[in-house]
Amino acid sequence: MAEVFFRHTRHTLFHSISTDSDRIPAAEQKGKTMSKTSRRTFLKHGSLAASAALAGNFAAQSKVYAGGSSLLKIGIIGCGGRGCGAVGNAMSIDENIKLTHAADVFPKKAKDAMALLKEQIGDRIAVTDDTTYSGFDGYKKVLESDVDIVFLTTPQFFRPQMLKEAIAAGKHVFAEKPVAVDGAGIRMILEASEMARQKGLNLVSGLCNRYYPGTIDFVQKLREGAIGDIIAAKANRMGGQLWRRPRREDDTEMSYQMLNWVNFCWMASEYINDVTIHQIDVALWCMGDPTPKSAMGMGGRLVRRGADTGDMYDTMAVSYEFEDGRMLQANSRQIPGAWSDASTWLYGSKGYAQITNCAGKLEIFGANPYKHTKKYDMNGLQYEHKVLLDAIRSGGQTYVNNGTYMANSTGTCIMGRMAAYSGKVVTWEEMLQDELPKPKEWSWEADPPTMPNENGEYKVAMPVLGWDFMSKAMI
Repeated sequence: MAEVFFRHTRHTLFHSISTDSDRIPAAEQKGKTMSKTSRRTFLKHGSLAASAALAGNFAAQSKVYAGGSSLLKIGIIGCGGRGCGAVGNAMSIDENIKLTHAADVFPKKAKDAMALLKEQIGDRIAVTDDTTYSGFDGYKKVLESDVDIVFLTTPQFFRPQMLKEAIAAGKHVFAEKPVAVDGAGIRMILEASEMARQKGLNLVSGLCNRYYPGTIDFVQKLREGAIGDIIAAKANRMGGQLWRRPRREDDTEMSYQMLNWVNFCWMASEYINDVTIHQIDVALWCMGDPTPKSAMGMGGRLVRRGADTGDMYDTMAVSYEFEDGRMLQANSRQIPGAWSDASTWLYGSKGYAQITNCAGKLEIFGANPYKHTKKYDMNGLQYEHKVLLDAIRSGGQTYVNNGTYMANSTGTCIMGRMAAYSGKVVTWEEMLQDELPKPKEWSWEADPPTMPNENGEYKVAMPVLGWDFMSKAMI
């Protein structure tokens, strides 16, 4: 594992600004509910949402974790690299947590992941053969256990249903980004988030840039007018191709696509949703978390060709417009050897600013230049877990729920995918009605929503024309 996953740091509490209803003392929350999911509702309740709902009954929780020292048990659902990384991040900043239950659809992946974590971390990885689960229903065993917190780190296709079930089971949740692949999933995320508010269950998102202490301080400076009014933004995520695992002799089509989920739209909802979301989320955060009025986009497969390359684009550009006339441009590319960038640009009435991924560069340009150089003892991948653990142990004095902004940022990315695929202008309301195809049943022998032709090629989205094989689609 990379050093960032497992390095130990001092328990330093950093100054932070609230970015959703993020860490609002429970006594200050109002008992309002969000019953609609339209763009108007998002704008009304807002992702800053100082008035966001908590009809919560903290006394109904099975345990009260006052004093910051109680042992907390974690269960993980999804034992890939990000799941193991999240466990390592949490373990590196808190000595009084244990991982006790784990599930992954692939038995070997779950077993190997637990062995690796135990080697790296030791006895706090307390998962046994009896508490390691696999198969499509294995996650339910984690939810039925006595864990306090569930880490949801599967592919995002599964996030909405699993989040809903985890909250229903009374668990606090760390939900990796993004949190859905279509509008149907966004609606379910919002319902689950509201359920969490009502039950007093904490919910933290894996949109980690909001938890980097340096980025938090820098965004606060922007909000205080360092570049004037922010009138436009740009989100770039340019990089190489994501991983692709070779087809094995014993693979069914379902197991092959599950192992290569980052290359299939029904499981990932495009690169813009899976990766560029980090830069889009930062842009929305700096702009006050508005919900887009519309999106127009374009994209295609410039170099991704041949068998077993999935069905997603390698290039996409999307322009978003907001109700107040401001614009956000999002650029995504995964072409090996091309120029790389992972940054958000904010353009204001008195200057402009750059925020690179993971607080690598925080700089203001223009009449009043500024470069943020302060060093911190904890990074955002760690701090997001500290916020969650501290809130749980506060006995209800502090509450965190990132549900609104994680749904807003994911929904924005889904709008971009829809606009590029269709060649049309897409509204927020249209996005909420979107529903991608899904398997008719869950088994290794079942057919996924997309199947290859005799050459190993998959149908791809053709603006105006619909889905077809690239070799056949001709205007």
